[in-house]
Amino acid sequence: MATPPKNAQPTIKEQRAEKRAAQMEAFKKQEAARKRNRLLGIIGAIVALVLVAGTVTTVIVLNAQGQQVPEEQLSGDYEERLQLFDDVQAGHTESRVTYDQTPPVGGPHNPAWLNCGVYDEKQQNENAVHSLEHGAVWITYDPATTSDDEIAALVALAPDTYSIVSPYPGIGDAFAISAWGAQLRFTDADDPAVTDFLNQFWRSADSPEPSAPCTGALDGPGKVS
Repeated sequence: MATPPKNAQPTIKEQRAEKRAAQMEAFKKQEAARKRNRLLGIIGAIVALVLVAGTVTTVIVLNAQGQQVPEEQLSGDYEERLQLFDDVQAGHTESRVTYDQTPPVGGPHNPAWLNCGVYDEKQQNENAVHSLEHGAVWITYDPATTSDDEIAALVALAPDTYSIVSPYPGIGDAFAISAWGAQLRFTDADDPAVTDFLNQFWRSADSPEPSAPCTGALDGPGKVS
């Protein structure tokens, strides 16, 4: 086997690994700064929570349990785990929508799409669904059960464009990646099924409005990047 020259350029795989490491480090620094800035607010919130401890305890228990995802959706072949939803209706509405899926994968949505990017606060379904209509993917996690390292890995996993990463309280231990009419649940950012999903649905020509903008509309609360 020939010895590669000493000045060989990094491979695509090495470049992606370096980019992912840089993204994870940047995200961790941003999160640390935000946590420091929110410290006083958190202390005040704790005091308020103590005053309504009985109600809060019930809510915390329910959130900790989260959504129960069948084991067959978390392991095995990609094709067997992939959830597809036919006849998803589009259309604009100013009203709040009760979606059949959690997180939603399509349906009536707000006229303003959510600008793609990374958020550290929950986003309104109706805006994010509009982004799915344009071919974006939406990666969501339960903040009650997800570590900072796991969040950083999800951020690094997301494509640079046409993707949203945001918390979605109550979905439990399993993350979700959603596109228009499709969803995959997973527990590891390195799950090869997630790559299969991205290959199939990211900027899919089968979305209702493929390649329509994913910027220039609404920045939701808590946008990180």
